[in-house]
Amino acid sequence: MTTDMSGTVVAITGASSGIGEATARLLAARGARLVLGARRGDRLRALVESLAAAGPATAAAAATAGEPAAAADAIAVYAETDVRRRDDVANLVRLAQTHYGRLDVLISNAGIGPVSPLDDLRVDEWDAMIDVNLKGVLHGIAAALPVFRAQGRGHFVTVASTAAYRIVPTMAVYAATKTAVRVLTEGLRQEAGEHVRVTTVSPGFVATPFAEASSNREVRADLLAARDRIAIPPESVAGAIAYAIGQPPEVDVNEIVIRPTAQA
Repeated sequence: MTTDMSGTVVAITGASSGIGEATARLLAARGARLVLGARRGDRLRALVESLAAAGPATAAAAATAGEPAAAADAIAVYAETDVRRRDDVANLVRLAQTHYGRLDVLISNAGIGPVSPLDDLRVDEWDAMIDVNLKGVLHGIAAALPVFRAQGRGHFVTVASTAAYRIVPTMAVYAATKTAVRVLTEGLRQEAGEHVRVTTVSPGFVATPFAEASSNREVRADLLAARDRIAIPPESVAGAIAYAIGQPPEVDVNEIVIRPTAQA
């Protein structure tokens, strides 16, 4: 494994907070060049500026997919990206190509979890989880796979969840989307061939805004209490992602499950 990722071009969805932000900071510290996507452009701009200030003496690039790219030595560029929209994800991959000349890794991290009992009938939230958690990953595959084939190399890293392994009340739809992601990425791995790597990282309870997403007051309170009691920091998951990326090209780490020691 190498901790030096100098020049590795990595695109990250859901990069404005939580696991995505922690991963961006870790990979930037190891020399990677980043293409960051999320819906909150203000948060992305602040992150890019922070990365530039913390890193080598290179100018930050506050570039968007529709604007001219900044200097190619910039630590990071960004594009406002809603993974529910296929064109947005395609634009993010295109930004990597136009700005850095290639894309080495796509980290599909964007996800939402407005969990609730099925009896709540929050159908719009069910639809949103399917659109973001599953279709968003498919949009990433559609955008990056042709690029990786043309380059003769590439790496898909997808953030799933331990909900794909253990289903609990209130999380049926969320768990269904994450189980589907595990199935999808395993199928991708089998079809990828010898030059494209595929990694699925399934975190357990992480100290992110996930617990705040539920619109059911009781569920939200329970999740917040559990988060405060046992959650691991997003930097722990970022380290797992960096581990998979840092393997030699002939080594494909297919699945990583990472959870708090206290989590059942």
